[in-house]
Amino acid sequence: MPEGSIGASPRLAVVDGLRGYALMGLFLVHMLEYFELYWAKPTPNPVTTAVFTLFMGKTFSLLALCFGFSFFVMMDGAARRSQPFAGRFAWRLALLAGIGLLHGLVYRGDIIVVLALIGFILIPFDKVRSNRVLLTVAGICFLQPYILLWIVAGAAGAPWALNKPHHYSDPAMATYLSGDALQVLRANLWEGQVNKWWFFIETGRCVQVLGLFLIGLVLGRIGFFADLGRFARGRAIALVAVILFAAACYVLKSKTGGQHSGPVFWANMLVGGWFDLSCMAASVLIFIALWRAGGEVVLRALVPVGRMTLSLYVAQSLVFIPVFYPLGLGLYANITPALALTIGLAAVAVQLLLASAWFKRFHYGPLEWLWRCGTRQSFDIPFRRKPEPQPA
Repeated sequence: MPEGSIGASPRLAVVDGLRGYALMGLFLVHMLEYFELYWAKPTPNPVTTAVFTLFMGKTFSLLALCFGFSFFVMMDGAARRSQPFAGRFAWRLALLAGIGLLHGLVYRGDIIVVLALIGFILIPFDKVRSNRVLLTVAGICFLQPYILLWIVAGAAGAPWALNKPHHYSDPAMATYLSGDALQVLRANLWEGQVNKWWFFIETGRCVQVLGLFLIGLVLGRIGFFADLGRFARGRAIALVAVILFAAACYVLKSKTGGQHSGPVFWANMLVGGWFDLSCMAASVLIFIALWRAGGEVVLRALVPVGRMTLSLYVAQSLVFIPVFYPLGLGLYANITPALALTIGLAAVAVQLLLASAWFKRFHYGPLEWLWRCGTRQSFDIPFRRKPEPQPA
């Protein structure tokens, strides 16, 4: 893998398409989770199993990968202009974390703040010029040292390693199931956030996110998305490899399931993370293959969605939290997974149409524009597109 940077377009349609796919897949997971209320009493059926297997953990990982690529684009562009950008990127992350904190008051499952805070760790890695070093660090992240520690300690009989994970205790859920808007907000200020962070720590997602950021950075440096014809043979080999690896992980995952603590439980957690990563990698490779094989015409419908992921991600919660939670319509207790999926697919279609229409009139999504203005500390950034002159 060559060292250094070969540059990238500031706006690559295929990456926006991947980001749009990831957002829509994550949204379907949220719909089948009833924005987390499903976990009060999980009742798996073929619909939830299919959606969770296809998208849960995979689309989140893909968003993290795209985040790392975007970091490369910004830092590389600044370097080409001989402008330092680390400080501005840190300020940009601080603003993003603020948006995530506010969103988390509505929906405790917010991932914006997670990506933003871990993003600060990514900044120093831009100074590491060796891609091999970055890939090595990413590999260590994917090995999940935290989970390996629990497995080894549990096998040695350490009592603390035999306890159930902290995120299995969820005192905020009772409030979500019966509380009004103010009570839910109070729960999301602390109890809900504590549970969320335990989940991200204990499932290994925090270090996994850092690893994916680094992979995205390396993919940017080698021009993986900028020249889709350059790595065709390597992508084909990689696709076969990740599919075989995913199959092996799936078998191991099925054989280690059913435990709630102890070394076997943590081994299942570890293998499950590898399964999600390999499926995510396969989805990227298949998406690119379809894009190059003529599917670009269809897949481009995801590009506008990918350009306003922040706005749509927040809007999804603002719309559907009142639909599912008792603070609003409280439909979670009466809606079936099949109906939730149907509503979700209809909402995906609406978002695709809305995003397409939006960019005919505006340069950025609303939150993307405010975020950009905050980063530059100026509102002198074009938002509305100028109408095209009409022929005489």
